[in-house]
Amino acid sequence: MGNSGNGQELHESAEDYLEKILMLKERLGQVRSIDIATELGYSKPSISIAMKKLRESGYIQMDNENLITLTETGQKIAKKVYNRHVMLTKLLMSFGVSSRTAEEDACKIEHDLSEESMRRIKEYLKDKN
Repeated sequence: MGNSGNGQELHESAEDYLEKILMLKERLGQVRSIDIATELGYSKPSISIAMKKLRESGYIQMDNENLITLTETGQKIAKKVYNRHVMLTKLLMSFGVSSRTAEEDACKIEHDLSEESMRRIKEYLKDKN
């Protein structure tokens, strides 16, 4: 993922960060920038810049100990992206794609899929269960 000036990419990476914060919070109980850097394999400075942008946009809050929490808005976006991710992973795996590849591919397409396609996938998966 590049850091070009493209607004869509910033939005996309913001969604990725919010989703990662949500996942780390569930796994670790609390989240710091270093946890995100470790998880994503990015440098600490680039994570700090991203967290500053998310804080300025009102998606996260940081306390004195640098613990990161999602705001209500951030939580909503993170859950939406996470749910899309889970659904797309399940869909790809139902076609016989390996779990690892399904996870990776879900990451690539979760931001670009229309609401209509997501709704259809949800209905499709509901019928299968």
